[in-house]
Amino acid sequence: MTTPPPAVQTALYPARLEIVYQEPLNRVSTAFRVVLIIPIGIILSVLGASARSTVDVVNENGNVVSTATHSTGGITAALFVATALMILFRQRYPRWWFDFALQFARFSARVGAYGALLTDRYPSTVEEQSVRLDLDYPDVERDLSRGLPLVKWFLAIPHYVVLAFLAVGVVVSIIIAWFAILFTGRYPRVLFDYVVGVARWALRVQAYAGLLITDRYPPFSLR
Repeated sequence: MTTPPPAVQTALYPARLEIVYQEPLNRVSTAFRVVLIIPIGIILSVLGASARSTVDVVNENGNVVSTATHSTGGITAALFVATALMILFRQRYPRWWFDFALQFARFSARVGAYGALLTDRYPSTVEEQSVRLDLDYPDVERDLSRGLPLVKWFLAIPHYVVLAFLAVGVVVSIIIAWFAILFTGRYPRVLFDYVVGVARWALRVQAYAGLLITDRYPPFSLR
């Protein structure tokens, strides 16, 4: 699979992902990747974790009659709600919200690439490394419709369905790649391009329905 150069991708969609193909890959690091990724995985989960609270209902005798657990949603959900409201009522997308979402997406992509065996470099919280993710800051008044954020989640349902099936292929590809790297030190290029392509597709859907940076409907494509 041939990936268009960055300049061409920019013209196609305002969310782009490239991961540099590396060879050979470290066999020892690959063998213990599930263990090695735990520390940085914990950091990512803490950053994106949802807050949960438990409420006990007590009767007049002081006995707990029911317990309810409420979730306030993760940082991604909170950012989506806040951004949707700002676009709807103020027609604005604060730059610092966008910058935070961009850096969080980049960090998540680096951790994901490491976990998917696409790179040997331990995910940095600062450096781009071999994972290049870019999002275009929107001109809200020109590029975004006020009411569309309310229905984008619904319009993106076909993508969610397709991505669910593609995700199964990603899991299988990573398992095959794990054995291939252990024996040959190389990630089969066709599997590498497939896994990166699915990640690129998911990023475009996130940019459209989650981050709300564009009204351009995501293409059904791995490229």
